[in-house]
Amino acid sequence: MEDKTEGIARQGKLTTYFVSKDSIVRRIWGNGDTILLIFAGASAEFALNKAVDWLYFTGRLPSEPLKRLFSTVSYARQIVFAEQENAMCAIDKISAIHKEVEDKRGQNIPDWAYRDVLSMLIDYSIRSYELLERKLSISEKEEIYHVFKRVGARMRLKELPADYDHWLLMRASGLHENMTNGPFTGDLYRQYRRHLGWFRFLILKHVQTILVPEKVNELLSLRKSPFATAMLGIYKFSGVIGVKSWLKNAILPSAYRKEVNALDGYSHRSS
Repeated sequence: MEDKTEGIARQGKLTTYFVSKDSIVRRIWGNGDTILLIFAGASAEFALNKAVDWLYFTGRLPSEPLKRLFSTVSYARQIVFAEQENAMCAIDKISAIHKEVEDKRGQNIPDWAYRDVLSMLIDYSIRSYELLERKLSISEKEEIYHVFKRVGARMRLKELPADYDHWLLMRASGLHENMTNGPFTGDLYRQYRRHLGWFRFLILKHVQTILVPEKVNELLSLRKSPFATAMLGIYKFSGVIGVKSWLKNAILPSAYRKEVNALDGYSHRSS
C-alpha cells in the first residue's frame, strides 16, 4: 500500500501535498503532545545509537542537545504538512546538510544510521499516538510506514523494507545490533539533565520508561514506573478540565514553550 498525495484546486492551480490531508500521519504530527513524546523517545535512542559520534563531530548535540533533537523532529513535521515540491526540497536540504558533514569528516554516515533515525520517527509516531489516544489499525501503521519510506527513498537510502511487516523485522534487528550504552550515552544524559534541570529530567526519564522499546529500556537501565503511568493519566485528564496549557508550560523549558505550544493544531493551519 503506497501513501497517496492529495491534490487541491486553489485559484485554478492544483496543489499536491506530500501527505494526504485525511492521513493518520497528519493527526499524529499535528498534535504537540504526540510530538513531545516522539521527542522523548528519540532522545533516548540518539544517546544509545552506535553512530552518535557523528552528532558529536559537529559539536551541536552535546552543546545544544534539546535544540538538535527538536530540529530533527521539526524537519519531519514540516515535511508531513508540506506541499509535494516543498517537501522534496526540505528532504534534499537534509541530505545536503549531512553530505556537508560527511565531506568535512572524510567519511560517509552509515546507511543503517539513516535507517535507524527513520525508524525512530516511524516507531515513536505509533507509540506516542497509542499512549495518548488509541490503538492504531494495521492499515494505519502501514500508512505511517509508507509516508516515511518515501522520505527515505528521496534520501536514496538503500534496503528500505517493502512494507510494515518487513520494517518490523528491520527495526528489531537495528535495536539489537546498532544500540549500545557507551561513553557518549552517559555524557548525553548529563547534558539533558543540565539543560532540562533535575525536575524536568526526572519527568523525561519516567516518560521514557513507558514509551521506549524493551531493548532501549534495558540498555538505559530504566525501571518500569507506576508513577509514569499515573503521570500520563493526569496529563491526559488535564485536557478535560482545561489546565493542560498550564501544566505543559510548567514542564517545558522556557526556551521551547512557544515552539512546542505552536505545534498544536498545526494541521489545521496548514490546510
